[in-house]
Amino acid sequence: MPTIPFLSEEQSAPQSPAARSAARELLLDVVVTRGDVVESRHAVHAAVVSANGELLMSAGNAGLLTWWRSCAKPFQAMPLVESGGLEKLQWKPDQLALACASHGGEPEHVAIAEGMLASLGLEEGDLACGPHEPLATRGARLLRESGQRVTRLHNNCSGKHSAMLAQAVLRGISTAGYEKIDHEIQQDALRSVALWSGVEVEKLGVAVDGCGVPVFAMPLANMALSYARLVNAAARGHAAAARIVHAMTGNPFLVGGTERFDTALMLACRGKVLCKIGAEGVHTLALVDRGIGLAVKVEDGAPRAQYPAVLALLAQLGELPDPLPESLRDFAAKPVRNTRGESVGEIRVSPALLDASGDEG
Repeated sequence: MPTIPFLSEEQSAPQSPAARSAARELLLDVVVTRGDVVESRHAVHAAVVSANGELLMSAGNAGLLTWWRSCAKPFQAMPLVESGGLEKLQWKPDQLALACASHGGEPEHVAIAEGMLASLGLEEGDLACGPHEPLATRGARLLRESGQRVTRLHNNCSGKHSAMLAQAVLRGISTAGYEKIDHEIQQDALRSVALWSGVEVEKLGVAVDGCGVPVFAMPLANMALSYARLVNAAARGHAAAARIVHAMTGNPFLVGGTERFDTALMLACRGKVLCKIGAEGVHTLALVDRGIGLAVKVEDGAPRAQYPAVLALLAQLGELPDPLPESLRDFAAKPVRNTRGESVGEIRVSPALLDASGDEG
């Protein structure tokens, strides 16, 4: 198995219980208010980890075992980058960003995915992911106005699937069943995820993701560790890691899309934060200049709690612009409105995050 350059034995070692207990504990639970009363609450777990495995901050259970979902995409794309596939195909950062994306299915995304397939001599029907309506509101509107049908290219994972097909084509192996765990391409992805996360292959949970390819389960802290290692390796000269980091932070629109959270956040932070959303309330991020990884999981999977929690955690780390840009304000604290459009409450992180001794309002 390949190794991560510049990763010492000390950085690979598991953290001691004493070191874990020294981590700063936060409350990131998100509340839904109506008037002055908390009507609902979403439990949030989080881990903030350095590249050497030190747990710096936590909320809830930093060791929570859960599915990584689409947050694993940079590491699923890693084998293609490391093998020189981008050069062989003359793919640019745009194609790499889409390979790591959960894109909004807008015309720009679809065109790049279609071009990726064309460069392989393949077409939409070769994608194993099913079709779904574009995730971006703009993408869905433009598709309706065009009168065209929804295709697999609109699937938010079409870039990832195209990159997986590229690996098979370049290696001269069959693309049939490329989405199955026993296919060589998925075995490469499995080993890549294990390497960067520090979880042995045999200990990774494996199931089927929403788009049909394998999905991996691991402790939340290991998700954060993967992203910390990614940006740390990029800063120290690991070419493949650097290309992935630069492709994602340099092309925020391709990673998400119009009015999508990841895009708005990376644009606002101007390359200092790399972030990747996953389904069911999971999010993984990296502080590029500090070499720190973050992982957040909303226990009940609610997206409405995901964004306020991520932003609150970044605020605690001093990584959000002040004042908060308009593009992020509704993600940080969203009004609850009734059928008349009146604001009757709010979705926000518990005030206890800011004042640990305070009572809930």
